[in-house]
Amino acid sequence: MFKTDILIIGAGPVGLFTVFEAGLLKLKCHLVDSLGQPGGQLTEIYPKKPIYDIPGYPSVLASDLVANLMNQIEPFKPEFTLGERAERLEKTEDNLYKLTTSKGTIIYAPVVAIAGGLGCFEPRKPPIDNIDHFEDKGVDYIIKDPEKYRGKKVLVAGGGDSALDWSIILSDIAAEVALIHRRTSFRGALDSVEKVMELANNGKIHLITNAQAIGLNGNGVLQEVIIEEEGKDNYPYKADHFIPLFGLAPKLGSIADWGLEIKDNAIVVDTYDYSTDVPGIYAIGDINTYPGKLKLILCGFHEGTLMVQSAFKYIYPDQKLSFKYTTVSGVNGFE
Repeated sequence: MFKTDILIIGAGPVGLFTVFEAGLLKLKCHLVDSLGQPGGQLTEIYPKKPIYDIPGYPSVLASDLVANLMNQIEPFKPEFTLGERAERLEKTEDNLYKLTTSKGTIIYAPVVAIAGGLGCFEPRKPPIDNIDHFEDKGVDYIIKDPEKYRGKKVLVAGGGDSALDWSIILSDIAAEVALIHRRTSFRGALDSVEKVMELANNGKIHLITNAQAIGLNGNGVLQEVIIEEEGKDNYPYKADHFIPLFGLAPKLGSIADWGLEIKDNAIVVDTYDYSTDVPGIYAIGDINTYPGKLKLILCGFHEGTLMVQSAFKYIYPDQKLSFKYTTVSGVNGFE
């Protein structure tokens, strides 16, 4: 059994940075995550993918960002319960929340901050009958280590940021990279679209539009992908790896049963302090929704910062909170 000031559900980048902001206010944190290590999607899905929109870092690998966040919060000694799902949440008679995990661990806290990213998630798979037969035998839904594809023929499918970004990265690693998309226009960042087009013009990426993969062939491992392209007969495309990147299907899991207002698989919050409609429960990062919401890590950092200010007032309603810059709030901001 544990007791803390803020129970953070989700140990991804937003949850980790919230520990830092809470620490500046002398609030202790305990993080719960179903994954076996901190970092959330950054660690589990794309540890070797560069991230370009973190202030102060022109480029930083996802795994390095997690390591830096862990170093940043180390002075505040957060507690972690990893490899366990947050399941049952109850309110106690003394106005605390009691969380019970999937393995029976119990944690008490006056404030709960849900920073669960997309919640429980699974990849969206294309409707190909035998795709399950080739999973981990040439078909991958996430890329953890791009070196796996060095010298290989890779077919990436999708039209969003992940498909564009990984096509760009793999163009310098794989022997051959093709990007297939059902349309001629892409929904990713304009800069990434322009980069893909430039690489395609230079012969570094084979761009296949108005097309989709409809079949897979191989003898134990993937050898070719059957492509249906507008204006052409179906044809096989030789590939060692097929990587459909159609995003993740979010599932809130047990959180959906906690009595919170839910809209489109996300938790509705008030942008004043990212509180939910249940007092003492907040939601920050990709798991929340509000008008104008952007699912960016840096937006989650902002949400976590404002959330802990409100959490302090909720926990200590009679104490005056005096905001200070970290440069003037003591030794390294930790005193």
